[in-house]
Amino acid sequence: MLKEVNIAKKVKYKVPFGTVSITPQAKRLIHRALSTKMVTNGRLVREFEERFAITFGVKYAVAVSSGTDANALACAALYDFGAHRGDEIIIPAFTFVATANAVLQAGFTPVFVDVKKETLNIDPQAIEKVIGPRTRAIMPVHLMGKPAEMDRIIAIAKKHKLFVIEDAAEAHGAEYKGRRIGTFGNVAAFSLYAAHIITSIEGGMLTTNDPKIDEAVRSLRNHGMVGHFIYQRIGFSSKMNELEAAVGIGAIKIFNKILNTRRRNMLYLCKAFEKFSEFFLPFREEAYEKLGPHAFPITLREGVGFSKDELVQFLDVNGVDSRNLFYSIPTQCPSYAFLGHRLGDFPNSEYLSNHGIHIGVHQDLGVPELKYVVKVVERFLKEKHYSKKNHKSQATSHSKMTGDL
Repeated sequence: MLKEVNIAKKVKYKVPFGTVSITPQAKRLIHRALSTKMVTNGRLVREFEERFAITFGVKYAVAVSSGTDANALACAALYDFGAHRGDEIIIPAFTFVATANAVLQAGFTPVFVDVKKETLNIDPQAIEKVIGPRTRAIMPVHLMGKPAEMDRIIAIAKKHKLFVIEDAAEAHGAEYKGRRIGTFGNVAAFSLYAAHIITSIEGGMLTTNDPKIDEAVRSLRNHGMVGHFIYQRIGFSSKMNELEAAVGIGAIKIFNKILNTRRRNMLYLCKAFEKFSEFFLPFREEAYEKLGPHAFPITLREGVGFSKDELVQFLDVNGVDSRNLFYSIPTQCPSYAFLGHRLGDFPNSEYLSNHGIHIGVHQDLGVPELKYVVKVVERFLKEKHYSKKNHKSQATSHSKMTGDL
């Protein structure tokens, strides 16, 4: 049996999952907005949009109230290009549930495909198999800030005349083959939730180079309105307010600093966990990409002799916070049972859900905290190995005694 040692109170470092950085500039802008009583969608929102577009190298950026709304509005913009309610959008089975929820909220049907275990991202080879006459778009997700295989996805989309909506919620600053994530598809959706690199506490941002999409999502975020109280579309109430934009402007100012710190932390853990390759699937940055780190995934290999829950418990009592590595939405989320999928339909997604967790690599963590994480995991593995070896030894001894009798 695993001996759990609660050493959290005896060490200097306790490692939380996430953090938020609010700059002095953001606080000044919040105070100014409150003092002028201009707190709804206004000058600061427009400034935040302009700064975001420049930072990510796109023509247009549209601020909304959440990353989920950003995805939903990106989907709803398809109605301006001939899509109809009930048409299909292809998404990975393994992602945060907001991706699928947004598709449904926009009036479309999510069509799921499995992911690759080693990247956590949608498997391009599986996409073409589910393309049908009602398919309108592919929505790849850059999970944990690791880019999806955008060259292959874009080629498939062009072949079948489909839109590409990038779910870049966790991939701020990620790059794929020399281009920044958020510039590949027709439109991209970012989450600005507190745990992300650029944050407005709550919020989202859409990016695009298409003026027609820009016009559509600006209308959609405000009940479908154009001009003064003229409603051209069935829209949403998804506006960002000035206080959130103030926080976002401050975050843009320190974006590169936070990105570089998170990249250092992520790459440190990627390298450090190589010595645990017998127990965990590797997660790495390839030569053709740059991670825009959200968190570090840890996925157990088959037959390691311990469970994900045992690892989580040991991390927790030793002061290292963690989260589950999401779920296979069509087979492990009861609210999606209406789609008729069964366990086993998405084996890689289900495996990652059953055997994966993720831990923080945020900007408030330094190398000492990362070293502590590695030591905690090393201690866990040593104790599990000793426990397993001791159990085998006892079993062998018992077998010999039984044979002697």
